[in-house]
Amino acid sequence: MKDKRNIIFDVGDVLLQYRWKEMLMDYGLSDREAVRVGIEIFEDADGLWNTLDMGTLTEEEIIAEYSRKYPEDAKVISWFIKHGEYLHVPRPDVWEMVHKLKEAGYAIYLLSNYPEKLFKKHTEYADFMQDIDGMMVSYMIHKKKPDSAIYEALCSKYNLDKAECLFFDDREENVIGAKKYGIDAIQVTSKAGLLEDLSKLI
Repeated sequence: MKDKRNIIFDVGDVLLQYRWKEMLMDYGLSDREAVRVGIEIFEDADGLWNTLDMGTLTEEEIIAEYSRKYPEDAKVISWFIKHGEYLHVPRPDVWEMVHKLKEAGYAIYLLSNYPEKLFKKHTEYADFMQDIDGMMVSYMIHKKKPDSAIYEALCSKYNLDKAECLFFDDREENVIGAKKYGIDAIQVTSKAGLLEDLSKLI
């Protein structure tokens, strides 16, 4: 990997950890109820969460659609979407490694699927934002991974050579999408594994 100059990171479950089930249980749902509502939120047949990531509908419009489809769970789904500050857990040891990569001479970029409000909540106080050289987030261009258009948008905006990039993402389909576009990519399956992979680059 010595030919890599640009390290690209997904955010969720890479630089941050998500705790969606625990968040729903904090609201008062049982383990089983939390899983059921989580499936409604993230696996909705019409792809409402994906639409939220794309930024083609407002948060209020998405909540209205969820409420129409799942009236019995409308209140908890609305709360979940509006209070994304409770969804993530910082990974300061990963952020420190990102800083070391920056000091070692790598350029650092973000490539992530996120709605605008949630992205800002999750990154406002995150140390890694001080080390990034650029980013492309789905809400910005209404395209999301694994669509090749979002990889292209990042590379074009910052004039990146695909052969000099390495991408870390937790979802297999996004890793496959990056490789199809021509960017080397590694799937993140655990924080420990991510830290090990990053340490090899320094």
